[in-house]
Amino acid sequence: MTQEKDVYTRITNKIIADLEKGELTWRKPWSGDNLSGHVMLPLRANDMPYSGINTIMLWATAAEKGYTSPYWMTFKQATSMKANVRKGEKGSYVVYADKFEKEDKDANGNTTVQKIPFLKQYTVFNASQIEGLPEAFYTLPEPKIVNPEQRIEALEQFIKHTKANVFTGGKAAYYIAQDKIEMPPFEAFNNAASYYAVLAHELTHWTRHPSRLDRDFNRKKWGDEGYAKEELVAELGSCFLAADLGFEPPEPENRAAYIQSWLTVLQNDKRFIFQAASFAQRAVEYVTAMQPKKEQPNPRVQAAVL
Repeated sequence: MTQEKDVYTRITNKIIADLEKGELTWRKPWSGDNLSGHVMLPLRANDMPYSGINTIMLWATAAEKGYTSPYWMTFKQATSMKANVRKGEKGSYVVYADKFEKEDKDANGNTTVQKIPFLKQYTVFNASQIEGLPEAFYTLPEPKIVNPEQRIEALEQFIKHTKANVFTGGKAAYYIAQDKIEMPPFEAFNNAASYYAVLAHELTHWTRHPSRLDRDFNRKKWGDEGYAKEELVAELGSCFLAADLGFEPPEPENRAAYIQSWLTVLQNDKRFIFQAASFAQRAVEYVTAMQPKKEQPNPRVQAAVL
């Protein structure tokens, strides 16, 4: 087995094992006491967030190991700051997608260059495993408590700037033919976090429209494999966007049914969790790019919806 295939298989098998136990790997931060109220995207040493599959894996590792810092860095980056990885600490793998060029000649002697994608993996350590870093790497911002019964203006403005057509109805759904999002009344939800999490899920679906990201998965009917794939993308997109905007999404409805459909998809395609994470990341980047530059949300300053 090549190293690339091993990366896909190893990470997918870990997620499948978690799903078989009823655990949603990408939601572990919200069930971990160590990160309660401080859910953030995993950050590099330079404050740039990790994305896609790396977000899922680093969140899960942090919850499993009890790491409290959102920062992850290589051994070399730590030593460059005159810090030390504690003896006996084991690193975590992250992956990096790259391409190499291959030249081919056809029968006429013409040369073509083909770019072939591949995965690299490297090792990072959480700041909780490292001694001697600047204090900023160990200090978490205090969560800001907001009345859960009130709409959150910053989140309302975020949705408004996407120009998505959201109307009030009896259920949560996205209708691609009409390009509309239906949402139950705000007051019908237990708290603000539940409302915005569901809206983030439907907003991720909204990005699949042909005029936007044109995500299809050959979906033919409700409940088929294409449906399961799109629901996984929307679930991940909701979690990524929630971490970006600073609120905690509740568990999805019909959790058991979703888990079973996602298990089938992942068992059939070892690469799909990588693709789903990438599609979800693109969806979040798409709606974030629609925000005015000065008003783009910052997870360090956004109020957390508790």
